[in-house]
Amino acid sequence: MVRRLGAPVGALAAVVAAFAFVGLVDPNEPGHYPACPLLRLTGVYCPGCGGLRSAYAIAHGEPFTALGANALAVLGYLGFAVVWLRWFVACVRGRRTVGVAGPVVPLRAVHGWVLGGVVLGFTVIRNFPFGSFLTP
Repeated sequence: MVRRLGAPVGALAAVVAAFAFVGLVDPNEPGHYPACPLLRLTGVYCPGCGGLRSAYAIAHGEPFTALGANALAVLGYLGFAVVWLRWFVACVRGRRTVGVAGPVVPLRAVHGWVLGGVVLGFTVIRNFPFGSFLTP
């Protein structure tokens, strides 16, 4: 059982360590992290802009602040939680898994296209005045 749970527990430990680091080193204070190169050079918000601030807010138990910083990142955190939980349960039950998203979460080409469309739509909308509620 311990051997089967090594990969999902290790992945969760890495994510928890990353959130703990961001929770300790405030991205709202200048100089702790590099600025987004796309935003710095063009003034355009990329889909990741505000992601560290949203992770910081999640680490401090502020989900609404996290949504305001980067709603797409928060959806990504929730997506990771769902996939990880399914992976963990499959390992506990002894089901064979191939990688993180093998039979636990079957992916098709359409899923990639939908995800890409959502990311592109989010990026475009947040850079127009009517989508200013999505900017960090």
